[in-house]
Amino acid sequence: MLKNEMNRHTMTFTAEPAHIDELGHVNNAVWVEWIQQIAVAHWAAAALPEHQARYAWVVSRHEIDYRGNIGPGETVMAETFIPAGPSGARFDRRVDFRNAAGKVIVSSRTTWAILDRISGRLVRVPGEVASRFGPFDGSD
Repeated sequence: MLKNEMNRHTMTFTAEPAHIDELGHVNNAVWVEWIQQIAVAHWAAAALPEHQARYAWVVSRHEIDYRGNIGPGETVMAETFIPAGPSGARFDRRVDFRNAAGKVIVSSRTTWAILDRISGRLVRVPGEVASRFGPFDGSD
């Protein structure tokens, strides 16, 4: 659900048996999938329907810091936000995953680029699209 600010979105994820690797915790690829899921959910919750119909987003870069993990049946609270306004066709999105104790165990910074659905080309992020995800506080 959306928190008080439009630029913050939270979701809870639970580690299912299929998410667990040979080391007994959530596989790195699952964390990337969860990053994608919360980003898509945030876009669906905050963007206007006409923006969702006109634009699509693609990932151009992922940076992920792993400081911990969870095992089967454990949950994490994920929070995503956009720390700064766009740069041309791109902006960065942060996702922090907190364990039951509230400690950030996985943190990511993903660069997303916006595409015009009709032309398939990158476009500068329109101000009216960016404004749905602000205010930008520069926190990182």
